[in-house]
Parts: sequence; C-alpha cells; structure tokens
Amino acid sequence: MFDSIYSAAVTPAQFFLMAAAALLSGLLYSWIMSFRVGSTKRFFTVCALIPFVVAAVITFVNGNIGAGVAIGGAFGLIRFRSAQGSADEIAAILAAMGSGIAFGMGYLAYGVILLLGLGLLFLLLSRVSLFEHRGRAQDKLLRITVPETLEYAGAFDEAFGRYLSKAEPSGVKTTGMGSMFRLSYRIRMKDPAEEKAFIDELRIRNGNLEISILPYAEQTNQL
Repeated sequence: MFDSIYSAAVTPAQFFLMAAAALLSGLLYSWIMSFRVGSTKRFFTVCALIPFVVAAVITFVNGNIGAGVAIGGAFGLIRFRSAQGSADEIAAILAAMGSGIAFGMGYLAYGVILLLGLGLLFLLLSRVSLFEHRGRAQDKLLRITVPETLEYAGAFDEAFGRYLSKAEPSGVKTTGMGSMFRLSYRIRMKDPAEEKAFIDELRIRNGNLEISILPYAEQTNQL
C-alpha cells in the first residue's frame, strides 16, 4: 500500500491511477481549505490542480537532471508573474506542491495522507485559540494623513492620551506627490466604543484629511 506504484518504466495505467488519486485528493483538499482560507474560487481551483501538475512534472522528469533544472527554471519564472498572497494561501500552495512530489514518485498513499492530513490539521489549528494573544488581537493600525505644513511630532498626543492605552509609531510616508504625510501608529483603544469620537477629534487636528483604523496583523506588510 505504501510502496511506489511505478516500475522501471511508467505505464499508462500507472500514470492514470496516479492522476486520479492526485486530482481527487486535490479536490477534497481544496474543499477542506475553503472553510479557512478566504480566497477566490479561482484560487481553490488552481489549488486543487497543483498536486496533479507537480506529480506529472516529477513523473515526466523521472531522474533526468537536465529536465529537472529546466523545470525548476520555468517554475521560477512563474513566481515573478504571481501576485503576493496571504500566509494562508502560501501555506495551502506549499502543502499541495509537497503532496504532488509524493504522487509524482508513485507513493499514492503517502500523497493522500500528506495532503488531506495537512488540510485537516490546518483547519483544526485555525479553530483552536492556542496561538492567539488577546492583547495582540486588540491592536489596530491607525493611519493619519496630515498636510506637509503640520509639525506632526506631538500634534496628536492629547487625543492619544485621552482615548488610547497604547500608541506606538510604526512609520511615516509621503503621499500626494510629497504634499502630505501619512503617519502610521500601532494603537489600542481604552474603550472600542469611543472609536468614532477619537476619529472626530483627529479630523479636527489634521484638517479633515484621510484617517483609517485597520486590523494591525493584516496590514503590517503594507505600512
């Protein structure tokens, strides 16, 4: 059961058996991941096909070092044409590719166990609050756009002291062709119900320019 189905030369029957196992497992894996990864239908369709695509490539290379190097270069080019995904999407794709290698070597049982096992484990860990920290979950990302004429150092300290229990500067960026600054802070509200009153006070101080409060963990790569 756990031995490779491939002999010295891959027969059509062996290849189609591998294809059926990889496609069926990929579809089930993609369905399981759809309960956790918030992405598009196109992403889950591709995720379902990746195990078979990788397995087919491994099968066709079949020990040919030159072909393996060429395929690796082709995969590298695909990476530069792909948009950056979330951590969940990257993990889902890596799991699908890892199982594809097992399928491509003919180890169908290992491929099924790896793919569906990781999918179920990913879903289980996402439902358990084992790695969640309450303080981190309360943190928000505050972005304030100010005119270039405003001396922003200390300009919002009074409002911060009234409404926030935590305010850490996260960066400064010019915007509007250099005519404005966008200030970023990692904040924690004393009372989340006072968020609107906090924003209203900031609007008075920044000339009613753009202000946003976003989940901090989801925006740290976009500061």
